[in-house]
Amino acid sequence: MAVEELQSIIKRCQILEEQDFKEEDFGLFQLAGQRCIDEGHIEQLLEIIQNEKNKVIINNMGWNLVGPVVRCLLWNKEDEKRKHYFLMLDLLVKLCNPKELLLGLLELIEEPSGKQISQIILLLLQPLQTVIQKLRNNKAYSVGLALSTLWSQLSLLPVPYSKEQIQTDDYGLCQCCKALIEFTKPFVEEVINNKENSVESENEKLKDELLKFCFKSLKCPLLTAQFFEQSKEAGNDPLRCFASEIIGFLSAIGHPFPKMIVNHGRKKKTWDYLEFEEEEDKQLADSMASLAYLVFVQGISIDQLPMVLRTEESVFSKGVDLLENGLLRIEDNSLLHQYLEIKSFLTVPQGLVKVMTLCPIETLRKKSLAMLQLYINKLDSQGKYTLFRCLLNTSNHSGVEAFIIQNIKNQIDVSLKKTHDNKWFTGPQLISLLDLVLFLPEGAETDLLQNSDRIMASLNLLRYLVIKDNEKDNQTGLWTELGKIENNFLKPLHTGLNMSKAHYEAEIKNSQENSQDVQKSKDLCSVTVGGEEIPNMPPEMQLKVLHSALFTFDLIESVLARVEELIEIKTKSTPEENIGIK
Repeated sequence: MAVEELQSIIKRCQILEEQDFKEEDFGLFQLAGQRCIDEGHIEQLLEIIQNEKNKVIINNMGWNLVGPVVRCLLWNKEDEKRKHYFLMLDLLVKLCNPKELLLGLLELIEEPSGKQISQIILLLLQPLQTVIQKLRNNKAYSVGLALSTLWSQLSLLPVPYSKEQIQTDDYGLCQCCKALIEFTKPFVEEVINNKENSVESENEKLKDELLKFCFKSLKCPLLTAQFFEQSKEAGNDPLRCFASEIIGFLSAIGHPFPKMIVNHGRKKKTWDYLEFEEEEDKQLADSMASLAYLVFVQGISIDQLPMVLRTEESVFSKGVDLLENGLLRIEDNSLLHQYLEIKSFLTVPQGLVKVMTLCPIETLRKKSLAMLQLYINKLDSQGKYTLFRCLLNTSNHSGVEAFIIQNIKNQIDVSLKKTHDNKWFTGPQLISLLDLVLFLPEGAETDLLQNSDRIMASLNLLRYLVIKDNEKDNQTGLWTELGKIENNFLKPLHTGLNMSKAHYEAEIKNSQENSQDVQKSKDLCSVTVGGEEIPNMPPEMQLKVLHSALFTFDLIESVLARVEELIEIKTKSTPEENIGIK
C-alpha cells in the first residue's frame, strides 16, 4: 500500500515542472517514503530512487528521506537490511539537492545527546563531507557552519581523563576527533591548492573558518585533555594525534605556531578577514595557552619553531647532558672551592639558573634544576658556602632563592650531626650567610606575594634552627643574633602581612560589589595590586586570584606564629624541657 501511494505521488509530480512542486507534494512524498521504510519495502524504494525518470523529484524531495534512513541505521544495528539503508543513504547524498541535504544532515547531528552524539557524527561525517564538496557557492560558510555544529556537539561529551578512559572511549570522543580530522583535511588541502587562485576572498573566508575551528579545538577538548607520556605509547594516544593534526592545520593554512604567538602578543590582532565574535575573542587566550602547552610541554610539532630558537635549545640540552656526564665522574664534596675562582666554573651554575627560569621547555628546566643540585653536591663545604652567597645575591628569583635556602638548611643539618666542627655552616660564617636569608629586601614594603617562596623557605629554616640548636649550645650563633633577626625579618614581616592582607581584603570587597555591574555590562574588570594592574579577566577569575593571595598570606602567618611560639618556649624553658621539642 505504501509503495503504491508513493508511486502515485511520483506519477503526479512527473508531469509537473520543478518550479510547480507544491509544499503539499513534499509532505506527501515524505510521509509515503517513511511508510515504505517503516514497512520494510526497502528494495522497492531503492528502485524508485534509482529510476532516471524520477531524477528531478528525488533531487528536490529526496532529502526528506535522509532522517528516517539515518534513524533506521542507528536503531537497527543488527538488521540484515542495513546494507540497503547504507546504499539508500549514499544514493540520496549523490542525487539530492546539496543545499537542502546540508541543512538536513546538520539538523540530524544536533538532535541526539549522550552517547548517541558520537554515533550519529561518525555515521554522517562522510556524507556531510560529500555534500559540502558538491556545493558551488558559499562553500566557506557551509564548512564553517558544519564545523561549528560538529564542535558544539562534541563539546558536550566528557573528555576522557585516564589512560583506561581513553582506551575504552565510552562516549566516542576519541573516535570522533580522528574522524573529524579526516573530514577537515580536504578543505585544508583546498586552501593550500587555491592560494594562487583568482577567487582569493572565498579562499580567505574558508581559511578563516578553519582557523576558528582550530582555535575552538585547542580549547575543547585539548585544553582539558590528558596525554600519554612522550614515549612509544604517545603514537597510540588519539587526543595527542588530534592535537598534532590541529597544529598541522594551522601551519598549512598560513598560521604556524611561532607566527601565532607573535600575533597574539600584539595589541591589535592581524587575523586576515577574521572577525571573532565577542565571546570567541574572550576564549582566544585559553586556546593560545593550550597551544603553547602542547608545543613546549608536550613537544608536539616543536620542529615548527624557528631554527635559531631550536638550535639554542639543542645546544642547551647538549650542554646540560655534557655537564651531567662530567659531574657523575666526581665524588661528592670533592670539588675544591678554589675552582670557583675560575670564571667558567662560576658561570656554569649561573647559566643553569637562567635555563631553570627562562627556558620554555619544561624537561630542560627540570634537568637544569637537577644538574644545579648535582653541582652543589660535588663542591666542598667552603665551595657550597661561596656558591650559596653568590646565587642569593644574583638570582633575583624567589623560587631559586628558596631552593638555595633549602640547601643551606641541609648543610646546617649535616654540620650539626658531624662530630668535627664545620665552620662554614655554624657560628660566625653561618650568621653572615643568614644575614642574606633572614631579612626582607624592602622591609615591610616588600612584595610578599612575589617573594612568598623565599619567605616560606626562610621561615622554615628559622624554625629548624630554633628547634635544633639550644640557646645554651648556640652552635649556629642564632641566639646571639636573635634581636637582629626579629628587627630585620620577623617584625617587618608582621607589618607587611597586615598591610598586604588589608589591601587584598579591600580589593575582594570592591570586586564583589562591582561584579553585578560588570556582569550586566558583559565587560572585563581590572584590579590594581601592589601598584600593578592584574590583566583583564572575568570577575570570578579575579576573585580566585585575590583569594589565592590571601591564602598565601595566611600560610606565611601560620608558620611565622609557630616560629615565634618556639622562640618563646626555647627562651623560657630549661635545658631538660628542650629535650621534648622536635
